Amino acid sequence: MIELDLDAARKIVEVNCIAALSWTQQVHQAWMKERGGAVVNVSSVAGTRPAPGIGMYGASKAMLAHITAELAVELGPDIRVNAVAPAVVKTEFATALYEGREEQVAAAYPLKRLGVPDDVGSVVAFLLSEDASWMTGQLLVIDGGVTLAGGS
Repeated sequence: MIELDLDAARKIVEVNCIAALSWTQQVHQAWMKERGGAVVNVSSVAGTRPAPGIGMYGASKAMLAHITAELAVELGPDIRVNAVAPAVVKTEFATALYEGREEQVAAAYPLKRLGVPDDVGSVVAFLLSEDASWMTGQLLVIDGGVTLAGGS
């Protein structure tokens, strides 16, 4: 991070934090203020501990987790705000993290595989459902156990 271009750092925070806050402000004003609802932000396991090589990304995801908790306090009891923190999920965005070495990367995961979008989507659906009606301000790690094993 010591050599990170500050304009790049600003963009990372803008995309990962300010955009999520802006969306929540807009949906609150347009719908949720009167009707309630639920918000789920997408953080990352990189925001739960140092992540060399993607430090500013991780810092922004830690900030997003804090924004999630702050909004949960501010918007309760009618609006719940939670977040998920996935590890590597096989998406186009994450390809550089595993391409050409998926088995090697997955070997660090106790479940011995990388995530797929449905792994995250099902948890998000749960958090948006009434089954999670007594949860707010939480960060749910979805990582195939990799943080338990010391990986990222």
